[in-house]
Amino acid sequence: MIPTSFPPAQDIARLTARMLLEIEAVHFNAAEPYTLASGLPSPAYIDCRKLISYPRIRATLMDFLACTVMREAGFEAFDNIAGGETAGIPFAAMVAERMGLPMSYVRKKPKGYGRNARIEGAMAEGDRVLLVEDLTTDGGSKLSFVDAIRDTGASCAHTAVIFYYGIFPETEKTLGDHGVALHHLCTWWDVLAEAKSAGAFDAATLSEVEKFLSEPRAWQEAQATR
Repeated sequence: MIPTSFPPAQDIARLTARMLLEIEAVHFNAAEPYTLASGLPSPAYIDCRKLISYPRIRATLMDFLACTVMREAGFEAFDNIAGGETAGIPFAAMVAERMGLPMSYVRKKPKGYGRNARIEGAMAEGDRVLLVEDLTTDGGSKLSFVDAIRDTGASCAHTAVIFYYGIFPETEKTLGDHGVALHHLCTWWDVLAEAKSAGAFDAATLSEVEKFLSEPRAWQEAQATR
């Protein structure tokens, strides 16, 4: 069903952060930092994949994502919703259902047999495609998916995610230079504010996480010298 209610962006951010904390998708550990996909350390880690196991929360967030995209990009801006392999696939399917649009997905690389395709599903030349993923850190991983979509003759000028790190200033420039606008529900700053409000973690941990969020590169460099 196409959402017809459009909550304010700040309410969406706060509620999304609360839901992520409620299902324990948020992990803070300053003593034993996590390793990000980049190989760099972080005291904060988020697992948006857990959302698929919580029907009420996933339904609410997919309503939020659909209405955010329609409000920011347009109500008739897309012809196809594409999910990035693998985390983006279920979310793309749910957003496509809400927006009444076809769904496809993009492989990280050609599958190596058969049609050797990267795009699965029907995507036509000239289609305006929205790329849906679970999250983005620095935006770099989105570019390969966008290029694969464009290789079909379709266009891809927008990507939508549930969670955006919001701490690396180059992210939106990286995407913007590639002709892609980013839409998101919440950031680490929203999660930190909600975690403080709810007393979800001890003060020392929250303080260290805030140091990381304020200067992530400096924090990571300091960890490397320990």
